Amino acid sequence: MAEQSIAGPAGGAMASAGDRSARARVVILLLSLALALSVFLSLISGASDASAVRVIRDWLTGAVPVDAALAARDQLIVFDIRMPRVLLGVLVGAALAVSGAVMQGLFRNPLADPGLIGVSAGSSLGAVAIIVLGRTWLAPVTLALGSLALPLAAFFGGLAVTLLLYAIATRQGRTSVATMLLAGLAIAALAMALTGILIFMADDRQLRDLTFWQLGSLAGATWPKIGTVGPVIVLALSAMPLLSRGLNALALGEATAGHLGIPVQRLKYTAIVGVSAAVGASVAVSGGIGFIGIVVPHLLRLAIGPDNRYLLPASALLGASLLLLADAVARTIVAPAELPIGIVTAVTGAPFFLWILLRRRGIVDL
Repeated sequence: MAEQSIAGPAGGAMASAGDRSARARVVILLLSLALALSVFLSLISGASDASAVRVIRDWLTGAVPVDAALAARDQLIVFDIRMPRVLLGVLVGAALAVSGAVMQGLFRNPLADPGLIGVSAGSSLGAVAIIVLGRTWLAPVTLALGSLALPLAAFFGGLAVTLLLYAIATRQGRTSVATMLLAGLAIAALAMALTGILIFMADDRQLRDLTFWQLGSLAGATWPKIGTVGPVIVLALSAMPLLSRGLNALALGEATAGHLGIPVQRLKYTAIVGVSAAVGASVAVSGGIGFIGIVVPHLLRLAIGPDNRYLLPASALLGASLLLLADAVARTIVAPAELPIGIVTAVTGAPFFLWILLRRRGIVDL
């Protein structure tokens, strides 16, 4: 019925939709190339003079290097430091961007973001609790879970905040966006206050680790960490595109989406669990990295429109590329030291967020 109404007297509407789809496919292709270029730039960037191109070429061809000690050092830098860092950047950037797009589609609000409504704060609280209390009364839990304790704590922290937020904002099957945003701010403030108490309890070593962790960084990337959180993020990212049809229908309203055959409640629960898993696992290994989840979907809506069939995969590609570029800047701008990546994303993302607010209020036309 929807197609008949579109294709009826306004045949140009179908042509316009076709044009948007074609443009979206072109943008996704360009973003795929941009991601490949970002991966290459990240592999060759760094304070060390190790050449990723030479190391990979020698590895592929089996060439014997003249200086074996130098070659071993370069292989260590490229294979054990840069490659896991690049892979983690791809996973975290894609997870944050797609989670932001899903949250905005779910709440039908372009300002919804896992960080803005407290999901990231809840994940941070769970992770900080494990770091600070993991050797005291939470020791049995950390010993039982091993390396899974931190990502699981971050996941359940984000999930608890999301479910609480959803319960507060939803009445009689309808979710109030204004209540959601206000409750999200309050829950985020509470989670940050509890995190502050834990930081106050931390010793000097934990305090230093927590400070840098909260600013966000990919410096702790290792293959074992990726093996722990990677499957969680990949599983969540694989499930989210399946929600695109339901999110598109939800834009018309929950009642209309239900009439179109969309299981609205199941869609909401799936989206909430997926976002909590992706954001929780990302926060556990990279700390607080803001603005990727809100900036990337907005940029792409301007380019390809709001169709989630294209918006979600495009968000994954652009989010991964932007985080890799931000990480390359963080590693090189003050080399040999390293700037926390959360500072880079905040410096670039905050002005864009203000521009969105001013544009929505009609103060600026750009």
